[in-house]
Amino acid sequence: MEKKKAKKTTHVGDSARDGAGAGAAADADSDSPWRWLTHRGLLPTLSFVSLFGLLVRAAVSLHPYSGAGTPPKYGDFEAQRHWMEITINLPAKDCKLLMRWTVLCSDVMVFFPAVFYFWFVYTRGSSRGGERCDAAWHLAMLLINPCLILIDHGHFQYNCISLGLTVGAVAAVLSQKDLLAGALFSLALNHKQMSAYFAPAFFSHLLGKCLRRKNPFFEVSKLGLVVMGTFAVVWWPYLYSSDALLQVLSRLAPFERGIYEDYVANFWCATSVLIKWKRLFLTPKLKLFSFIITVSTCLPSMIHQISSPSSQGFLYGLLNSSLSFYLFSFQVHEKSILLPLLPASLLALDDPSLYKWLTHYGLLSMFPLLHRDGLLLPYMTLNALYFLLYHVPRDKRDSEVTGSSAAYPILSTFSVCCYFGLHLVYLIMHPPEKYPFLFEALIMIFCFFHFALVAIYTNKKQWTLSKHMLSNKEKKLI
Repeated sequence: MEKKKAKKTTHVGDSARDGAGAGAAADADSDSPWRWLTHRGLLPTLSFVSLFGLLVRAAVSLHPYSGAGTPPKYGDFEAQRHWMEITINLPAKDCKLLMRWTVLCSDVMVFFPAVFYFWFVYTRGSSRGGERCDAAWHLAMLLINPCLILIDHGHFQYNCISLGLTVGAVAAVLSQKDLLAGALFSLALNHKQMSAYFAPAFFSHLLGKCLRRKNPFFEVSKLGLVVMGTFAVVWWPYLYSSDALLQVLSRLAPFERGIYEDYVANFWCATSVLIKWKRLFLTPKLKLFSFIITVSTCLPSMIHQISSPSSQGFLYGLLNSSLSFYLFSFQVHEKSILLPLLPASLLALDDPSLYKWLTHYGLLSMFPLLHRDGLLLPYMTLNALYFLLYHVPRDKRDSEVTGSSAAYPILSTFSVCCYFGLHLVYLIMHPPEKYPFLFEALIMIFCFFHFALVAIYTNKKQWTLSKHMLSNKEKKLI
């Protein structure tokens, strides 16, 4: 009976966390504020969290967008409007509602279904006490991501499409539908080339799985055909002419913009305070440097998944590869932090502190951008909402990390003070005339330091997963 029960409670994330006793978990379930919702069943839980997420998005969309009222450059809203050739000759005010509506529809049609798919796959097969409340909390973390909402529905972009396709591909991998995963991720890559941040993780994990099957060559060939077939369908309108194809390809990598833009919290921008990369090296050299460092920092995670692929290792691999691209690749934007935040949100149930810190500092790293867009009120509101959603359900959610080091409370307190201090300084003080972007630089360096620490932690965590799994198996045998 005990063996059957243990098998029944197996769950994709169980390998990365130590389960509490069934009685303690049941008590936690009965005491959780989420119980009023989860005890009503699955459909009401999905409906309520989804509707709340849509209301938050709609509320944010009522605020200004990127470049509103700032001719002649405008911003992402105007760029997307022209790119889609919708009402080109009409003023932006006449089509704002339509454009906002298209982003909301993209969320409903792509991102939400993908999140539901992942959520079902990730939480299926487990009936531990307290899991229903944890699962509802996880769904809220996935759908009410403040960074994604502020960028897509405030600043204005369509990241929800490529990120939704990526989440669907991840869910397909976890449910052993590798061909579907290949097709979905290929669509994500074609929608937004920044999805390449996840490519090393998908490649290494799927290759590692193929190498462990009876006919590795056949398995790799199937995946290759699916990927090439998907690309062929998407690119079919441009294949009639080599000139048309080359024109599209030339626009995919804007190298002429330089190795970084504005004040993004990555290695190149943070170190440019001391090393003037753009002055010392030409673009070809910088492209080579960024390529070598990005690939080198991705390799440990890739080697891990090729040698010992696992579901949890794959999720950490996604986070590690996207962090490597964010920190070291060429032409990174502030908004690119959305890509590492995606796998961090998928891991939120197993590593909540990681998601909390990455979200808070991801928000801070985009604060100057969002402030320029006139999105201060939704920024502060969503920051507070995220804090409440994260902490109210489980006050002990951070207990494991807090107890892991005696220095943690001191460092954490100092970091939080700097976090709020930088917000206040940016809002109420004026920088020196000689250094007009001093505060942006301070925020950028501060966030880069935290992102680098997260990258070190997650790489170490991925490589210790196999040891953790082994120790769990030994405990079960005892």
